[in-house]
Amino acid sequence: MAGQQHIARVIGAVNIGSFRISAMIAAITENGEMQVLGSGHRASQGISRGYVVDMAAATYAVRDALERAEKLAGTSVDSVWIGCSGAGLASEIRPVEIAIGGRRIEEEDIEALLIAARETLQPDGRSVLHAQPACYFLDGAHGVANPKDLHADRLGVDVHVMLADGAPIRNVTEAVQNAHLDVEGVVASPLATGFACLTAEERDLGVAMVEFGGEVTNVSVYAGGMLVGLTAIPRGSNDITDAIASAFSIRRFQAERLKCVNGSAIASPHDHREMVSVTAPGEEGRGPVARGADDRNQVPRAELIAVITGELDQLMREVGKALDGMGFTGGHSGSSARQVVLTGGGAELAGLADYAQSVLGVPSRIGKPVALRGLPEAHSVPGFATLAGLVLYAAEDPVDIRSIGSRFTSTSSYGPVASIMRVWAAMREYF
Repeated sequence: MAGQQHIARVIGAVNIGSFRISAMIAAITENGEMQVLGSGHRASQGISRGYVVDMAAATYAVRDALERAEKLAGTSVDSVWIGCSGAGLASEIRPVEIAIGGRRIEEEDIEALLIAARETLQPDGRSVLHAQPACYFLDGAHGVANPKDLHADRLGVDVHVMLADGAPIRNVTEAVQNAHLDVEGVVASPLATGFACLTAEERDLGVAMVEFGGEVTNVSVYAGGMLVGLTAIPRGSNDITDAIASAFSIRRFQAERLKCVNGSAIASPHDHREMVSVTAPGEEGRGPVARGADDRNQVPRAELIAVITGELDQLMREVGKALDGMGFTGGHSGSSARQVVLTGGGAELAGLADYAQSVLGVPSRIGKPVALRGLPEAHSVPGFATLAGLVLYAAEDPVDIRSIGSRFTSTSSYGPVASIMRVWAAMREYF
C-alpha cells in the first residue's frame, strides 16, 4: 500500500485483447502518487481480432481477470476503464478557428473555441472515443500551449478525434457491463499505450509506435505531442504461432512455447547446429512428434527461425506501408530523432528491435510500461503496456470537448466522467 497516505481515488482498468484479458486496480493518494494495488490476467475468450465474437465467454473472462486483480488488491471496484484495440480504430486531427479581433484572449474565448470544435464532430455513424484539444495556434503560429492573455486576430485549436465502429464498441462495453461493472470510458489502445511507454519528448519530436498484439497490430504515429495517424493491421503474434504449428504439425501450445523459449527474429550462423525440443521438460514422449523431428522430438532451431522470420517479413512489409501512408518517413527525412517503438506481447520476441531496425531503416527500441509503484515484475513487460497506460490515462483524465459546457449555453452530460463543475475546474487547471 502507499505507506500511511490516505487514498483519494481508486481506478479500475481492463484491457481486452485477443491473446489475454488483463485487469489492474490502482490507487491515487492525496499527494497525487500512484500505487498499483493488484493486477491479474487470464487467457482471452470470446475475442477475435479485437472484436467480441462470444458475449458470454468474453464476459466470463473479464470478470475472472478482474477478480484476480481484486484478490491481490484486497479491494473491489464497481467501474473500470476499458482498453480496446480492434473495432476499426481511426485517428484524425481536426483544426478549428474562431475570430478574436486582435484583443486579449480570455477563458471565455477558449471555451467558445472548444464548443465550436464540438459542433464540428460528425462521426458519420461511428463512435467518437476521444475528442481532445491537442494544441492551440494563433494567427497561423502553432505550438501554443496556453493562449490565455495573448492577443490574436484568430484563435485555433487542433482537436484529436479517435473514432471507432459503433457496434463493436457497444459489444465490448456490454461484455464488461454484463460482468456487473460500470464503464468509465473506452480508451483506444494506441492512446493508452502511448501514455505508458513513450516520453513527452518522443511524442513531440516524432515517433512511430507498433503495438504487436496477438491478432491485431496497431501502427500509430505521434508528432508535435499528438497522435496524428493510426492504422490497424489484422495480423499479430498468434499468426506466427499458427505458422509454427502448421510447419511442424504440432499443437498450438507447443508452438507458442517454441516461439517464446527458443524463437528469435534474428538468425544466427549456429542455428543449424542447434536442436530444440518440441516438448517441455518432463513431458518427453507426450503429444505428437513434430514433422522432421529426430528421435527425441527435437527440430533444428534454424527451421524454427525461418518460419518466424517468414511471418515477420510479411508483417513488417505491412507496417512499412502503413508508416509510409501516414507520412512517417523515418531516416529519409534526415532527422535523427525519428524512431520506432515496438510494444505489445509480440514485442517480447528475442531480437525484434534489431530486426525491425534493419527492415524499416529506423532506430528501434522495445517499449515497456513506465515503472509504477507496486507493479509486479511479471506485468512490467511490453505485453502489459496498454494496461498500465489505462490507469495513467484515467489518472490524468484529459479534457474532452464533448464535456465542455458554457455559462451562456445549455450543457449536456456525455458519460459518468462528465460533470460540468469538474470539467470547469479541470479547464482552469489545464489553462
